[in-house]
Amino acid sequence: PPVQVAGRLEGPRRRRLPGLRRTQGTDDGSRPAQAGARAGHRGARHFKKSRGVLCARVPVKYGFVQAHRVEFRVTRMCAVLAISRSGFYAWQRRPASGRAQANQRLIDRMRLLHQQTREAYGARKMWHVLRREGVACGRHRVARLRRLAGLVALRRRRYVRTVQARQQEPAMIPNRLAQRFAVPAKNRVWAGDLTFIPTRTGWLYVAVLLDLYSRRVVGWAMSERQSPTVVIEAWLMAWRHRRPAAGLLHHSDQGNQYTASLYQTLLTRRGVILSMSRKGNCYDNAPVESFFSTLKNELVRHRQFQNQAEARQAIFEYIEGFYNRRRLHQALGYWSPEDFERQERDP
Repeated sequence: PPVQVAGRLEGPRRRRLPGLRRTQGTDDGSRPAQAGARAGHRGARHFKKSRGVLCARVPVKYGFVQAHRVEFRVTRMCAVLAISRSGFYAWQRRPASGRAQANQRLIDRMRLLHQQTREAYGARKMWHVLRREGVACGRHRVARLRRLAGLVALRRRRYVRTVQARQQEPAMIPNRLAQRFAVPAKNRVWAGDLTFIPTRTGWLYVAVLLDLYSRRVVGWAMSERQSPTVVIEAWLMAWRHRRPAAGLLHHSDQGNQYTASLYQTLLTRRGVILSMSRKGNCYDNAPVESFFSTLKNELVRHRQFQNQAEARQAIFEYIEGFYNRRRLHQALGYWSPEDFERQERDP
């Protein structure tokens, strides 16, 4: 209940949570600028990983302390998790049960997969990988052990448009795709777009073409300049590798590179049917926008490229070494684009 203090009413005092340090600042609770900067400095250790086990059973808490004892002091973790330090050491001395040993083997395998998949997979995708490897485990068990091991997938950021819309009004090309992204066979519909990647020495522009049947990147190109040349090079790569029949539908947005007469003439001479998104509507080209979001989330936003050459190499390795060959897609039944197309050849 409120109490009378020096002629004014004050509410009840807040209880201090164990393991948390009182915020230092001014009398009104605000933190000085210098202190705030120090508290949020890069590399500071925070005990946030424990939130998933605060209400878990005691053995799970013991496992968490064991997994993170290199990062944090055992005494502090035991206090925050409301377990006894002597109980933890007694648990440590006990021989591991068969289930505990199996869990540890599964955690070790998941740690390796977490690194191999560039920290991109959550519990569901990792569970599908383990099942195909012949590991007998449930999805909820995988999720629980991931939390225990502190394995967290990379988070997506909000979408921001990065390519300029066309300045002039060319001949209007209708949206023939009309968001029908489910395609019955490969080389029926290709979708393209352009984005740019920041480096310390300037921007790197990346153009891609996706086959909407398998979400495979069939053509890509990179340039230090935003010009129609980069989308032409991506198209020529895709054409040389796939050789689609006449009637292929090519979909893109209304960016300057795709409305250029040079690019459109190159496509129409090969019997390609053009389709374009409505102006300013990113959902009309959602699969390619999704690819760029995945690329930036899993590769770009977690590192700083020193120059365009370093970014080129990293993006090449991501597309050809990881995305096309190994990255699972929920829309493909948790197969990679390459494996999905292989199933078509070998039913």
